[in-house]
Amino acid sequence: MPSNTTLHGDTTEIPPPDHEKTSPAPECPHEPTKDLFCLPIPRRLRSNSDKQIESGIWMNCGIGLAASFLISNLYYCQPLLIQMAQTFDVSYEEVSKIPTLLQTGYAVGIFFISPLGDLIRRRQLLLLLIFATASLTIGLAISTNLLTFQILSFFIGLTNTSAQILAPLAADLAKPEQRSFAYSIVFTGMLSGLLIARVVAGVIAQFASWRVVYYTAVGAQFSILILCYFIIPDSPAKNKHMTYWGILWTMMKYAVTEPLMMQIELIAISTSACFASYWVSLTFLLGGPPYNYSTLVIGLFGLVGIVGVILGLFTGRFIDSYAPWYGVMVSTILLLGFQAIQTGAGGINIAPVIISCIGLDAFRQVLIISMVAMMFSIGMEAVSRLNALFVLTYYIGQIMGTSVGTKVFVHHGWRACAALGMAWYGFQIFVLLLRGPHCERRTWLGYQGGMGLKKNAVTALR
Repeated sequence: MPSNTTLHGDTTEIPPPDHEKTSPAPECPHEPTKDLFCLPIPRRLRSNSDKQIESGIWMNCGIGLAASFLISNLYYCQPLLIQMAQTFDVSYEEVSKIPTLLQTGYAVGIFFISPLGDLIRRRQLLLLLIFATASLTIGLAISTNLLTFQILSFFIGLTNTSAQILAPLAADLAKPEQRSFAYSIVFTGMLSGLLIARVVAGVIAQFASWRVVYYTAVGAQFSILILCYFIIPDSPAKNKHMTYWGILWTMMKYAVTEPLMMQIELIAISTSACFASYWVSLTFLLGGPPYNYSTLVIGLFGLVGIVGVILGLFTGRFIDSYAPWYGVMVSTILLLGFQAIQTGAGGINIAPVIISCIGLDAFRQVLIISMVAMMFSIGMEAVSRLNALFVLTYYIGQIMGTSVGTKVFVHHGWRACAALGMAWYGFQIFVLLLRGPHCERRTWLGYQGGMGLKKNAVTALR
C-alpha cells in the first residue's frame, strides 16, 4: 500500500482549511442591529467585526436544551399512531405514513436548508425556522383531516432542520480546543430529545387526547424561540462570494473528493446500520422467549440508553485533547466488544442485554463525536455542509440497518442479526486503518504524519 496517495484536480470551489485563510475586511461598516428587519438584536449578542462572540458552558447548555426540544418534533407521533387512526377513522397503514413523511421532510431540509448556515446569518435563519415549526405545529393540534395532517407533517420535518444548524453553530462559536466538548453537549441534547419525546407523548396520551401532546409541543417550541432569541449570538454571513447553488455543488463535491469525508461517510453508514439493526433485533428478542416482555416494558427498556447518553457526554473533553482518529478506533473496538456480548449471551440472561445496551449507547456517542471532530479539520468555513453530509449518510445507514436487520432476523434469528453488527464494526476498523490519524487533507491512503496520540500543530489550529 503506498504511504501517500493523493487526488489531483481542480479544487478551487472547495475552501481551504481555516488556518490557510485570512479574514476579509467587513464589507459593511455597520453591523446589523435587527433580526428579520424588525426585532432588535440584544446588544451583547450583536455581531462584532473585531471580536467573535465565543460560547461558554451556559450558552452550550442552552443550545443543547433548544436542540432537545426541536428534535422532539420528529418523534412525538410514534406512540400516538393508534389514537390518531381512531380519531381520523383510518387504518394503521394509512396513519403510519405520518412518521415517514416527517423523516422525509427532515432529510430534504437537511440537504436543501441546513447548508444555508455556510451562506447566510445563522441567528436569523434559526429564528425563522423555529417560528415556522411552532406555527405549523398548531395545525397538527387542530387538524381534523388526515391528508392535511400528513402535509403539515412533511413541512414540519422540512423546517425542523434548525437542530442541525444549532449543532455546527455551537462548534463554530467554541474555541478550537473546546469544539468537541461543545458539540457533545448539543448532541446529548438531541439524543435526550429523541428518547424523552416518545415517553412524554405516551404518558400524556395515556391520560388525555393526543392533541394535548401537540398543544404542549406548541408551547415548548415558542418557549425555545424566546430562549434562542436571548442566547444565540449574531454572526456575519460566511462565504459571501458563493451562491446558494454553489453551496450545494461544493457540498456534493465534498462527499466524493475529500478523502477524510469519504472515510467518515463510510464509517457513519456502518455504525448507523449497526445501531438501527441492534434495536430492531432487540425488540424481537425481548418480545420472545425466554423474556416474553410486554410492549410497555420493551418501550421503557429504551430508557436504559439514557445512561449511555450521559456517560458519553464527558468524552468531548478527552477528544479535544487527542487526535480524534484514536477516539474512533477505541470506541469502535469497544462497540465490537459489547456487540459480541449481545451476540453470545443476549438470549441467556437479561444482564448481558442491559450491559450491551448501556455500552453500545455510550460508545456510539463517543464514536460520533470523534468523527465530527475529524470532520472539523476539513474546514470550519464549510461546517454546515459537512454536517449535512454526515447526517444524510447516517440516515442512509439507519435505513439500511433497519431493512437488512429485519430481513436477517426473519430468516436467521436474532443471533445472526447481532453477529451482522459485529461484521459491520469490523468493516469500520478496516476503513479507519486505511488512513492514519495525522494525514494531510488530500491524502487518500497511508500514515503520513505518524501515529502520535496528541493532535498535531496543524490540526490543533483548525
